[in-house]
Amino acid sequence: MKVGPKDYDAYFADNARAWNLRTPHHVESGFYDVEKWKAGGATITPLESSWLGDIRGKSLLHLQCHFGQDTLSIARLGAEVTGVDLSSESVAAAQRLAREVAIDARFVEGNVFDVRLDRRFDIVFTSWGVIGWLPRLEPWAETIAAHLAPGGRFLLFEFHPYVWMSQTGPDLSIRYSYFNRGVITETTKGTYADREAPIEYDEHGWNHSLSDVFTALLGAGLQITRFEELDHVFHPCFDITEPRPGGGYWFSEAKGMVPMSYALEAKKTA
Repeated sequence: MKVGPKDYDAYFADNARAWNLRTPHHVESGFYDVEKWKAGGATITPLESSWLGDIRGKSLLHLQCHFGQDTLSIARLGAEVTGVDLSSESVAAAQRLAREVAIDARFVEGNVFDVRLDRRFDIVFTSWGVIGWLPRLEPWAETIAAHLAPGGRFLLFEFHPYVWMSQTGPDLSIRYSYFNRGVITETTKGTYADREAPIEYDEHGWNHSLSDVFTALLGAGLQITRFEELDHVFHPCFDITEPRPGGGYWFSEAKGMVPMSYALEAKKTA
């Protein structure tokens, strides 16, 4: 039996509401520092930039784009960009931001489980805290494959599943199984970009092993061409990290010892 987005409607509705509540606070937060970005700043990490390469004149689809800051940063590198997000508030904020900085970009409200646009792209891109919002990865991989032009590239930059096993405490004690298959439901106050934001919401997540990612992409007909694990992340998202010499952040109790993020490239050969 094929499982589609309606089987998870309640989860997606809660998560969309969570991101609708978060978005206004994110746009105003020092974490995202939108005013600095408007003046010419960039939010794409050196890792992402190096893997993207020269994208001038390329078409790029950004899945789970939030309020479009990264999408528009990519546009500044010369790509023609389209962003998709589940949150109506995020899409509206992205459209406003594009107008404010006079960047030609398209933003669409949609669920990566089943969204289908009217074209294919040279690159499909997604990054940082994305697949954990998805109960299954097969529909996500099918969406990626459906939007890639022949010879096109998919790029994923993501937190390593290891961090979700242990990051929610004062140390690195294991709290969740790497092989978790069930939903993780939490009631959250504030948001990672503004801990004091006066909002509260239920959110639902899933931990996906690396084999889940590889199997879904291969099953959708993509060829995995590059993969790299890193001992750090690029954003101060976790409470038990400290700055890393050379840039980024790593776990204070395990500096350079455990994986914290990864990058993956897959290609559509036909």
